[in-house]
Amino acid sequence: MKKLKDPEVMEQESLVYNPLVKHQVSKSPDILRIENDPDFTKIDFIVYASPKYINGGWVQMNIDSFIRPVGSSLHLKLISAVNIPIAPAMHYFKTKQDFLCYTLVFPALPCGTKSIDIIEKEIAGDRSYFNFYGVSMQKVYTERLLVGN
Repeated sequence: MKKLKDPEVMEQESLVYNPLVKHQVSKSPDILRIENDPDFTKIDFIVYASPKYINGGWVQMNIDSFIRPVGSSLHLKLISAVNIPIAPAMHYFKTKQDFLCYTLVFPALPCGTKSIDIIEKEIAGDRSYFNFYGVSMQKVYTERLLVGN
């Protein structure tokens, strides 16, 4: 029986596309890219309208959102949000097929950070806020060939 080779994680990079995420509280949004710059950390997201609502519902960002290196108590607070309103303002989708791309900007991460948590708001049992845990700050390379016997 053939199986795919496990992904190999390389060292931290300045750009990480579709990072590995250990745990995500809500189904949406998705992380598209993380830019790890000496002056800032920029995270690009995409969120899709919800099929649950007639016109797709709405989205907004909590002003108290932050990132933290995994295993650290350091909270790097949101500096700016691009293309998504800060609560209480809302972005209303027009249809169930709509989507929104947006960017969150935070202070720079400490050098050598291997993974982060991205927190909108932590409330036990509440799935209405997006929270990501164990987001890799490293590129992942997968071998496209099947490993066989």
